[in-house]
Amino acid sequence: MNTESTPIEAVHTAVEQTTLNGESVLRVVKKDKIMEFDENTYAKLSDSTFHDGTIEVKMLSRLLPDAPDFARGFIGIAFRINQEDTKFESFYVRPTNGRVDDPVRKNRGVQYFSYPKYTFDYFRNLAITDFEGPADIGLDEWISLKAVINGAKGEFYLNDSKEPSLVVENMKHGADAKGAVGFFVDIGTEAFFKDWKITAID
Repeated sequence: MNTESTPIEAVHTAVEQTTLNGESVLRVVKKDKIMEFDENTYAKLSDSTFHDGTIEVKMLSRLLPDAPDFARGFIGIAFRINQEDTKFESFYVRPTNGRVDDPVRKNRGVQYFSYPKYTFDYFRNLAITDFEGPADIGLDEWISLKAVINGAKGEFYLNDSKEPSLVVENMKHGADAKGAVGFFVDIGTEAFFKDWKITAID
């Protein structure tokens, strides 16, 4: 998809078209709500409407110079975003957790959350581990993401793997939710996105 011709709305982010290693890419950095997590911070494809289908994108993250110690290079997607930006589903990765020795952090390489209520913090406080898992990923490298969405089920694949990194059987906004697609970024992260393709089947 031609990234330069896609209408983009910056939602609590700073967004610009730039060049990285000779390629035209979209740069997204969190702008507002600096100390909150898992919020509506994304670059939204303003002409997109998505219910079921696939979302594909290549993404790369770096830590900003002023990133806090707990920054993990958070990058991913938001989807089924309502018009008011008050409800959506999301899947993101934590590249700094991909190849660490700490087994707890290692199992937190990928994350699903549902805004506004079901954040990673909500799941952690209840010791619910169904919505995160490991992934062999790192900073400053292109990570291919493919999300396959069908009703309340989401399957999330990284780097062309035949096995999903995470499967969510019952996404929190239910099978009928629909809305826009966006590229998610969180605190301390400089995010780049390219080559996205959205295939809606209804």
